[in-house]
Amino acid sequence: MKLFSDLNEKQMERLFFKLPEEVFSTSEKEVLSYALASTLYMPATRPNIFHDLLTKKHSALTSMVICLEDSIGDHEVDVAERKLVEELTSIYQALEDKVLYKNELPLIFIRIRSVSQFLNLMDLLGEKISLLTGIVIPKFEAAVGEIILKELEKYNMLGHSLYAMPILETKKIIEKETRMDELLSIKKVLDDYKHLILNVRIGATDFCGLYGIRRNAETTVYDVAIIRDCISDIVNVFTRAESSYVVSGPVWEYFTTRERMLIPQLRETPFRKRYGKAGMNMRTQLIDKHMDGLIREVIMDITNGLTGKTIIHPTHIKPVQALNIVSYEEYLDACNIIESNNGEIGVIKSSFSNKMNEIKPHLYWAQKIILKSKVYGVFHEGFTYIDLLKQENFITNHS
Repeated sequence: MKLFSDLNEKQMERLFFKLPEEVFSTSEKEVLSYALASTLYMPATRPNIFHDLLTKKHSALTSMVICLEDSIGDHEVDVAERKLVEELTSIYQALEDKVLYKNELPLIFIRIRSVSQFLNLMDLLGEKISLLTGIVIPKFEAAVGEIILKELEKYNMLGHSLYAMPILETKKIIEKETRMDELLSIKKVLDDYKHLILNVRIGATDFCGLYGIRRNAETTVYDVAIIRDCISDIVNVFTRAESSYVVSGPVWEYFTTRERMLIPQLRETPFRKRYGKAGMNMRTQLIDKHMDGLIREVIMDITNGLTGKTIIHPTHIKPVQALNIVSYEEYLDACNIIESNNGEIGVIKSSFSNKMNEIKPHLYWAQKIILKSKVYGVFHEGFTYIDLLKQENFITNHS
């Protein structure tokens, strides 16, 4: 699996100074945790999951979660479990028949409801477990979460290699008086099973639901004060240099057009300057599909130290991935900082002569940029997400 593999060789050469590297389900955990990129959630009751993968309907997709929790009704659980097994069986058979190949598949996860459901599914799936990269644990709490992780570790001792992705979305986390104790308790559990934890996810929709809040298509989670405050504490606890986890951005819910209330959040100049009238048309299409709100939120995710994002619609795949590509300037700064980490100097002028790079304070940032560049690649100088989305008339083709 490699990001942007749907682009042809000429497009890749035009866009990338450093190409994304291929990632396998057996790659190192720190690489895999970045490679999740745009993680598409879908209910287990959704039809044609196998067919969509076989036909490469969403060729840019790198990770997906088949959900057995909130996205299905409580009375649909048995049907959803049977459907999940059927779809994975079809995928497995296609691999056996060589009409589909493992490196063509995204990383596949199952979002479970309980430890008993997890153990039951493992028995039902049998050898088809090899299709999975891991499980997603919703409403993660320290006590119950530890039980699930312990069972997962036992299962891996049998020769499997499954990761876990806990979702932070409970009442104890969003409520200020219990938040820090709960986050630190969860952190202690995750540290004990760190070899199993691929990614920490944020359930902003559940958080909002506890307060009867629903943001609109022109509002990011960072505009909702109570969510912004909570994300700040999650980042504080889980992304510290001494014991860091990759934390992903919360879901963006919107994908349809409606009349706007606020001024669009995409500046005209980058589009007009880059592509003239065609660029302005592209900007209009992004705005019409509420991509400007998504783009702004992803930029805020990255600014706050988050990598990748939960998504619920295929049109979100490319924008999230494109915005996470490392810029040429970031890459040069990161390389210079790491190369200068020999104790001889403390600060150097950036290659673009527009900032000072302090070796020690910026070293952890530089290490993360280099790791990210392996998965997402590095743009040529002067190129941005606009250039990637312009390829193959992205907006028109994904209507």
